[in-house]
Amino acid sequence: MKRSMVLTSGLLVPRYLAGCSGAPRDEKYDMVIYGATSAGVIAAVAAARKGRSVILLEPSGHLGGLTTGGLGQTDIGIEGTIGGMSLEFYSKIREYYTNDDAWQYQTRDEFMNRTDRLQEGSDGMFAFEPHVAKQVYQTMLDEAGVPVVMNERIILGGRGVRMNQDKITAVETTSGNVYKGKMFIDASYEADLMAMAGVSYTVGREANSKYGETLNGVQKRRAHNHIFREQVDPYVEAGQPGSGVLPGVHNENPGEDGEGDDRVQAYCFRLTLTDVSENQIPIEKPEGYDELRYELLFRNFEAGDHRIPWINSPMPNRKTDINNRLAFSTDNIGMNYDYPEGNYATRSAIIDEHRNYQQGLLWALANHSRVPESVRSEIGKWGLAADEFRDNGSWTPQLYIRESRRMLGEYVMTEHDCRRLEMADDPVGLGSYNMDSHNAQRHITEEGYAQNEGNIEYTPGGPYAISYRSLTPRSEECSNLLVCCNGVSASHISFGSIRMEPVFMVLAQSAANAADIALETNSAVQEVPYRQLRERLLEEGQKLDIDLEQWPPADQPTDELCQADCGRL
Repeated sequence: MKRSMVLTSGLLVPRYLAGCSGAPRDEKYDMVIYGATSAGVIAAVAAARKGRSVILLEPSGHLGGLTTGGLGQTDIGIEGTIGGMSLEFYSKIREYYTNDDAWQYQTRDEFMNRTDRLQEGSDGMFAFEPHVAKQVYQTMLDEAGVPVVMNERIILGGRGVRMNQDKITAVETTSGNVYKGKMFIDASYEADLMAMAGVSYTVGREANSKYGETLNGVQKRRAHNHIFREQVDPYVEAGQPGSGVLPGVHNENPGEDGEGDDRVQAYCFRLTLTDVSENQIPIEKPEGYDELRYELLFRNFEAGDHRIPWINSPMPNRKTDINNRLAFSTDNIGMNYDYPEGNYATRSAIIDEHRNYQQGLLWALANHSRVPESVRSEIGKWGLAADEFRDNGSWTPQLYIRESRRMLGEYVMTEHDCRRLEMADDPVGLGSYNMDSHNAQRHITEEGYAQNEGNIEYTPGGPYAISYRSLTPRSEECSNLLVCCNGVSASHISFGSIRMEPVFMVLAQSAANAADIALETNSAVQEVPYRQLRERLLEEGQKLDIDLEQWPPADQPTDELCQADCGRL
């Protein structure tokens, strides 16, 4: 098989030559990794460093997922829980910014005065520009000799994964290529490899009663952040239910607190903006702009809420990571329900719709006469960073898929694990961030006003163990697959904490080690000796242990505790 080095953004990246599309590949890899997210990159590099033959397949044209897609404000929880190659990545980021040449539009000291993500005593740096993160990943892949094939999508509908009893033998893509392997790792946000292999999974929110949780399911009573504080009419003609509801609002029963449903927390783009005029592309009114989509926003301002509805987190060189904030913001609530199970055309349409919504929102905030002048003035300072995402008009190509399919594996992580009420005896990484869900629906209250539902931000009060078995399917379903990204086996609310990019990288390194041991011992992934895996992970700097005297189990969540302990989304 021919291999070439392709020049991308000034760096050499290993890719396969075109010209063999439609012909099955004769080579059988030790590991086939699907999804070049942060998790996929780390898993592939970890496997290659062990001398394994590995190939990394990415269904889109974007390398690095959210970490290179605008999410520079890294949610880390407790920094000391991050080890191994995850910490190696953030250390390389820090090293990059020690060079004076890295600071083009501000000095390092100026940035230090604007952020809490660069501490003098830290080993890593947790705020960065997208192109820098991509450069670090590309260099790691290049040095490890990992071949990466972009725009390779598994055939959906079950035909894209070939099975022999409980083993995956190959994946087939829409381009006609077939990738044979001994071990497979699903590191994608959609978990298509896992699903097409027939592994059990779920989508949506479990009822609290399913796992004896308190923070799962519908959450109307506990929602304190990112909701309407003012009374805002939800109807097209204010006060006239017969005129229909405004876009983004539904007129159905939102469900009872703690009740399960199939709704998915909202997605958005984490945009990289700048206020540096010479590096700025103005945000234009999008084609097909529909002013009615933003009527709730205008009415919320007119009702008295004049706060700026975004989180603007500073990144180096006067750039930003923009995130959702308050009642009506960048989250396109309720418009992603069809994404996890959708085909590629459906997903593409949803991505386009999210871009149109968010671009229209930013244009309206900067230009519309019904927006307070103070808000227009601040929003109007910012434009797209011209030196980022140049092949996509400086708009990030990566939608924030906060949640999709979640495997029902050998072990399901729950709120009890996050609060250390239960402690897995086979940890392969630690989590520590808030149990964090964005809103999942916008409904009409009994009083007749618009309201958001689903936002939860409850601290686990310390680190917790993530079980190796949450990366493995049930033994009877598939014996040579590991899952280390969005498809991790977890309840909705516990996944809200696990779903942070540093944790995905931690789990990816552990998954690659487990796959390596399974190959050495010719065993199923469910039979990997944990003691052997643990020894390897500790040697590689992974953090696995928790001092319960320092971090006792977290208190039972209450409305008051949730409101007091909520962290920033």
